[in-house]
Amino acid sequence: MRRIVCFGPGPKFKGGISNYNTSLAKALDKRGDCEVHIVSWTNQYPAIIPREFVDKSSKTDLLEGTNIQVKYITNYNNPASWNATARYIADLKPEIVIIQWAIAIQGLPLSRIAKKLNKYSDIEVIFDLHFVIQKENSNIDRYFTKLAIKHADTYLVHALKTKYELDELFPDKTLKLNETGERVGNSQEKLVIKLYHPIYDLFKPDPTFDPVAFKKDHNLKKHVFLFFGFIRKYKGLHHTIRAFAKVAEKRDDVSLLICGESFWNTLDNKKLSTKVKSFLFSLAKGAFLKKKDDEGEYNPLALIDELGIADRTMLVNKFVPNEEVPQYFQVSDAVVLFYEYATPSGIESLSYNFKKPLLATAVGHFPETIDDGFNGYLAKAEDIDDMAAVMEKYLDKPLDPENVSVKTKDMSWENYAKAILADHT
Repeated sequence: MRRIVCFGPGPKFKGGISNYNTSLAKALDKRGDCEVHIVSWTNQYPAIIPREFVDKSSKTDLLEGTNIQVKYITNYNNPASWNATARYIADLKPEIVIIQWAIAIQGLPLSRIAKKLNKYSDIEVIFDLHFVIQKENSNIDRYFTKLAIKHADTYLVHALKTKYELDELFPDKTLKLNETGERVGNSQEKLVIKLYHPIYDLFKPDPTFDPVAFKKDHNLKKHVFLFFGFIRKYKGLHHTIRAFAKVAEKRDDVSLLICGESFWNTLDNKKLSTKVKSFLFSLAKGAFLKKKDDEGEYNPLALIDELGIADRTMLVNKFVPNEEVPQYFQVSDAVVLFYEYATPSGIESLSYNFKKPLLATAVGHFPETIDDGFNGYLAKAEDIDDMAAVMEKYLDKPLDPENVSVKTKDMSWENYAKAILADHT
């Protein structure tokens, strides 16, 4: 029985990285030949960040029926816990430790943990890279990224773009790419395993759900476009709303369904603790972020009334509990991802699980995963007219949901786990 550690946010946390880490652990556990441990943060970020990161609304136990053991131990704000984390993992004597890398600010603690684990020659440290070059691309982000991920024995990437970013970050390293997981035999090389973002199986369609009744109860029209997930500027909800408004001018059979929590509006702003955090956080942002990258005032929802489409829009402006996720995908025709930039997206993976075609901008990895006219349609970035045209094209030429299954048939967690364990059988 091989022992594997999945380090990252445990299932009590909100967001795609928590879902991803949980899904990965479940895929490894399902094989039957692995003892799987999730080693998790207790607090993932500096205490001054004014946001609630814990999922306090979902009731479903995502680990029910598994043998996965979870340890919440790592506090970003307590360096002693970083050392304790490394000791705890080392004492487990795992063959592989898979570290989720999704934001540069975690570089300091993850560097400490990975460096200590590097001392054990029988532990393979894998960094599962959701990005390398962060969108802000600041010097401090690059510094923290390099500081942490240089301690990897192996890298996992979900898109070729991420491999190219690794080449840029480490120009003096020899990085060998494959898609099988076969480990390199040359100590002067580091392996980059190019895989994909697997299809989420945490959320399954509800066979009892009645989309016709749901539409009637919520005043939704025949055709429903879905925006789902945290409301962040890079996800382009402002583009989606403006493009939809143009479509709604021409057609009376369309609705826009927006489901997601405003990322920077999860705490009670009247509380003194929130005011103090917000003040300190604003000072930190001023020191490290360019003004254009500060999304504290980002409020695309104001466009709904401004553009006069409130009667065509259903807004669920909250964190969506696990139990409610399926209904929003099942009632929708297509999922809209008019992102400003993109790394492999959990929302994309979630959409595929419900066989929903994607309408996306041709940025990041989307041209790799979306065949225009087959499992989705691609629009020009920053071009609202073209985004609206893509939405209209979908209405005029809807895509067969089975095309989604064809495109994603090999993107399973089972295959993903198999590649991670290659050479460990």
